[in-house]
Amino acid sequence: MSIKKHYPAINYTSRDFNSIKSDLVQYAKRYYPSTYKDFNEAGFGSLMLDTVSYIGDMLSFYVDYNANESFLDTAIEFNNVLKLGRQLGYNFRGNPSSFGIVDFFVIVPGTTAGLGVDTTYIPTLRKGTLLSSQGGVGFILNEDVNFANPDNHVVIAREDANTGLATHYAIKASGQVLSGEIRSERIVVGDFEKFLRIELQGQNITEILSVTDSEGNNYFRVDYLSQDVVYSAVKNYDTNRANVPSTLKPFIVPRRYIAEQLEDTVFLQFGAGNSTDTTSDPLTDPSRTIVNYHGREFISSLSFDPTNLIGTPSLGIAPANTEITVVYRANTTPEVNVAAQSLTTIVDPIVDFTDITLITPAKASDVIASLEVSNASPINGDVSSPSVRELKTRISDSFASQRRAVTERDYQSMIYAMPPEFGAVKRANIIRDPDSFKRNLNVYVVSESDSNTLEETNSTVKQNLKTWLNQGRMINDTVDIIDAKIVNIGIDFVIVGDLESNKFEILNRAISVLANYYDRKMEIGESFSITDIYSLLNRVPGVVDTVSVRVKQKFGNAYSLTRFNLERATSPDGRFISVPDNVVMEVKFPAQDIRGNIK
Repeated sequence: MSIKKHYPAINYTSRDFNSIKSDLVQYAKRYYPSTYKDFNEAGFGSLMLDTVSYIGDMLSFYVDYNANESFLDTAIEFNNVLKLGRQLGYNFRGNPSSFGIVDFFVIVPGTTAGLGVDTTYIPTLRKGTLLSSQGGVGFILNEDVNFANPDNHVVIAREDANTGLATHYAIKASGQVLSGEIRSERIVVGDFEKFLRIELQGQNITEILSVTDSEGNNYFRVDYLSQDVVYSAVKNYDTNRANVPSTLKPFIVPRRYIAEQLEDTVFLQFGAGNSTDTTSDPLTDPSRTIVNYHGREFISSLSFDPTNLIGTPSLGIAPANTEITVVYRANTTPEVNVAAQSLTTIVDPIVDFTDITLITPAKASDVIASLEVSNASPINGDVSSPSVRELKTRISDSFASQRRAVTERDYQSMIYAMPPEFGAVKRANIIRDPDSFKRNLNVYVVSESDSNTLEETNSTVKQNLKTWLNQGRMINDTVDIIDAKIVNIGIDFVIVGDLESNKFEILNRAISVLANYYDRKMEIGESFSITDIYSLLNRVPGVVDTVSVRVKQKFGNAYSLTRFNLERATSPDGRFISVPDNVVMEVKFPAQDIRGNIK
């Protein structure tokens, strides 16, 4: 006769401190009634039960946390979402650059006869000149500025008091600038390691310019380690060189790396091969040209040919027993957008003259010292990091688009995926033009200012964006980049407070809740929900009821000049405000644009 063994009943659904402790107490009472009888909260036995319950609660928390962070839909940590996104082919573009066109001024001496500018003293301000804004934001001149260009504006700056002849002339020229400064890091690499991963110590890195080792080998950045071909611009010596100064040539890059960017850190990862792993893959002809990378002499392909996997068994050569030098451009501050008339300092001018043998050093020094700079319009392109919710949406859109633009959502995904060295836009909305016989798309965009408020995107970022979209758009699509209209609004409300609570505290909490909620940037064309305001206010502790909510437009002075008829756009039941596809609503200054009364 067999004896049936009885196992204790265990409740596996108990996961928090109280439920685990309650189960332990019941377990002790049932199975050890004669051994353990001390259930006093001050006793040693209670201490042991509390300790076990505490450990159980902690283990349950981390089990749930690890499970949630393993899936894109439930992950809440920013860097974990990025890692999951990389598994779906998403490349995070952090720390965007800001771009802009600035005006340069210089005073040049005139000829001895007073009949014009002495051309020997007209300088050229070279690419790479460092500039700075009033707030300490660093910028780099992205192109040579030739003050001898006949299109420049020239006026008389000084005259001889006796003869009235012009002695000096002021010349105005323009040039493109981008944020950041050039930095470098040296990293000692030891013995060979497959898929070597290196963390860069720099902050606010926007673009990696070069990676070389102490033997002089160059490592090229690619999107994936399986990509072994990049394209380089080669000078064109053909008869059409006047119109086509360079041609695009493919070449194999056995030494390559990918750059993985998290929220505040950049990692470089190399392949699994050593120096003996060389490949001889067949070259492929480039099918399209994309925007040039600043500071690089090559362009990486965005298309992926699966057949390349056959010839790249090691996925690239990793450095070993050498010293790696990484040169990159990094923003000098986290926020690099600047307002108009804020870029005023030339930190380190790089100046050339046509023939230094014909100039006097003293006069040349005066010319260099007279250089000035100013930006007539805002310089933007930098945007704040997306929220976790926005990031998940962009990852899903990127996976669906598969690096080509067919639908409006595909175009939107490409816009947000533009490399940070070309700038970025805060919000974008794509609308197919109903008046066009062709497949014309109107892309409405808006950027962020230096104070994190919405403003129009400057022409340089829009041009970069249009060039970026050209490499993935459908061949019969045409794209127009248009500024979205910004409508600034304010909110007035009346609430009823609890008679037993401090009304001033209730009102301050209500204003703070609305200010935090509308600190986010709305989408272009997103309707404004008035019922959300009622819901938010009614959930504030101490608020009995919300009596009324009034939305009004803020216009002029520091606000947008766009006129918008809120009354006509409000639904008949007063629940929401309908917004056109080219309009974005914004509570620009929540602290002063949200006002309330309490009864």
